[in-house]
Amino acid sequence: MSQDTERRETIDASRAAASTDAEWSRLSPRLLLVNLSMLAGPIALFAVTVALTGANLQALISLGSLVITFLVITGISTMRMLTTRFRVTGDRVELRSGLLFRSRRSAPVDRIRSVDLDAKPMHRLFGLTSLRIGTGEQSSSSSRKLSLDGITKQQAGELRRLLLDRRGNGAATGQVEDLTIAEMDWAWLRYAPLTVWGVGSVFAGVGTAYRILHEMKIDPLELGIVKDLEDRFGSVPLWFGILVAVVVVAFAGVAVSTATFVDAWTNYRLEREQDGVFRIRRGLLISRSVTIEERRMRGVEVTEPMLLRWAGGARLNAIASGLGNSDENRSRRSLTPPVPRDEALRVAADVLAEEQSPTELTELAPHPRVALRRRINRGLMVLAPVVATPLGFGLWLTPVLVHTAWITALVGLPLVVVLANDAYRTLGHGIRDRYLVVRAGTFARRTAALQRDGVIGWNITRSYFQRRNGLLTIGATTAAGDGCYKVRDVSVGDGLAFAEEAVPKLLAPFIERVPRG
Repeated sequence: MSQDTERRETIDASRAAASTDAEWSRLSPRLLLVNLSMLAGPIALFAVTVALTGANLQALISLGSLVITFLVITGISTMRMLTTRFRVTGDRVELRSGLLFRSRRSAPVDRIRSVDLDAKPMHRLFGLTSLRIGTGEQSSSSSRKLSLDGITKQQAGELRRLLLDRRGNGAATGQVEDLTIAEMDWAWLRYAPLTVWGVGSVFAGVGTAYRILHEMKIDPLELGIVKDLEDRFGSVPLWFGILVAVVVVAFAGVAVSTATFVDAWTNYRLEREQDGVFRIRRGLLISRSVTIEERRMRGVEVTEPMLLRWAGGARLNAIASGLGNSDENRSRRSLTPPVPRDEALRVAADVLAEEQSPTELTELAPHPRVALRRRINRGLMVLAPVVATPLGFGLWLTPVLVHTAWITALVGLPLVVVLANDAYRTLGHGIRDRYLVVRAGTFARRTAALQRDGVIGWNITRSYFQRRNGLLTIGATTAAGDGCYKVRDVSVGDGLAFAEEAVPKLLAPFIERVPRG
């Protein structure tokens, strides 16, 4: 009797035993403490506001409503904790919950694509975690997802291992232990500030705080600290004030970006487990563990935002099926934090089990020069209203704005040309062994390597201006990743030839050949 036959019999026997012995389990009672802790924030905010505003009636009403809202949320969460039951039988995972409105959900074990763990700070404080079971469905409805929010860390680990073992895919790898592909190197922290999202977060935070205070009938400009700053620096020149504000915002953005990196990627580790899955663990305050099946990997994408690219860094994303809808795919596909580009390529090769990452293909087919002209025209279309707005107001109100307009045009025109040339040089496509490679983008250059047997169709689009210039955009559609990876602004002949070479005979039935002569 072969080992595979013995293994199947063992699995069948364990499933039969589990289907008869499985009992319903509850969420941890410690979840009640987590639910009660949700009230700490609103109550503390209520007390601080009373101390600062002297029991402002509008503030008391607003915060009182907030406290009541959190009381309702806490009650609902507690009721969910008391009524939720779950169990794993031989071939299914079952979950039931609800008192007035009862729901019962189940999923076949062999349809499970991922078992993810995450723990928020309060959950971690009480030794709890949340377990989410993914079946690869694209639905965004939470009612169709299996989620256990509030089981012990030990229970979550045992349940995760049980579900992955029950699928019966582990023998295919031949591994006897888990292998570490990459882990956190704090030298990567130097890449943390190289993003504009930190500056954006500063503006978003200030705007949110201002709106909250405004709703509470509190004028931020009348606060004591604001008045003190106005008295101290109200007489400085405008240009100096603007310069100081820019520097402060930049430093705050760097601090936010660095803090976000530390929170998101502390304890990072990428592993290939012996049961045929990749596991990505990371997080400081919120601990996360994401599972991606190795057999569902269809490729990788190397992303290089402009500032990160100038510093020689990159991020690596998985192109895999079974990661859920588009939002879930974006949150779960990250294989590395911002790392040196060579490290991203090494991890890509290891994940794909290749000697060299297919994204290292440098001899990509160039695109027609008319694609450069199209990018210059797009840049000019963006620059035109930026120049026209101060010019129009300047002709109407004051000549100072006219000078602003021509200075903007003088600076903007070379910038448009430089960015357009960079975007054009980035364009490229090619084939390397069993992968097709697509590259595009200037503010964020993306190089995607997609397995050719993962392409299920081609999406061809031609705008009016593309038709005039003999161009098209052809996209390789797939059930993984973003769903479509596009070769932009390629000549008609080159684009169709690329599609036919990448996946022979897939596009042929839809092409009408025109006889020559």
